[in-house]
This record gives sequence, C-alpha cells and structure tokens, in this order.
Amino acid sequence: MNTPESTAKRWLLVFQRPPYGSALAREAVDVALAAAAFGQQVSLLFLGNSVWQLLPNQQGDAIGHKDFDRQLGALPMYDIDQFFVAADALTARGLAATDLVLPVTVLEPAAIAPLLASHDIVLSF
Repeated sequence: MNTPESTAKRWLLVFQRPPYGSALAREAVDVALAAAAFGQQVSLLFLGNSVWQLLPNQQGDAIGHKDFDRQLGALPMYDIDQFFVAADALTARGLAATDLVLPVTVLEPAAIAPLLASHDIVLSF
C-alpha cells in the first residue's frame, strides 16, 4: 500500500513572468498550492522578470489585481518553503535577496541545471 510519503514527487515550478500583465504567475501559485495540498514537495524557482513578484508593498489594487507579494508570503503556511532565485536576475534588476518577501536561495547560473534535474516534475510559467 502506498502512503502519501511514498508517492510524493518533487515538483519545481519555474516562474519567468512579472507578477502582472498575464495570468501565468497567479496560475503557477494555484498549481503550487494544489500540489502541496496533495502532499507533493513543491519548490519555486524565479528567473528573469519573475523576481518582481517577490518585492514587498506591491499595489496591485491600482490595476484591479490582488497584491502578488501577499499570495507568495502565504506559501510557507502550505509547507512550500524552498524558494530559489537566479543571481543574474537579481543583479540585472539591482536587487538583493534581502529585498524580497521570501527567504530565497540565490543560485549562480551553473547551479540551475542541477536543480532542475533534481526534481521529478518541472513546470514552467
């Protein structure tokens, strides 16, 4: 008989888009929450413009959206607590890990491929 622990897969959701302008970022969070609700191990990787999702004090209501930083801040309550950010994405935007709403592990480019390979399921948004 399979227990939830024995059937759990390691999921990596790769965020590539800014928080607003399309539904992809929001859909990725929905997938993360659904997978976690079914006992899957979920990690998030932020590349490129997706690092903007991690900034505090967003004002999404000004354009008719919920603040994305609040949604991401709730993820640890669902046992989603592995967050990775590409170092070059931060550097290109003049950001540091301390500027972000989540505790992230900053990855150099050479570390991204091994991270992808270490997960059973990789979904890109």
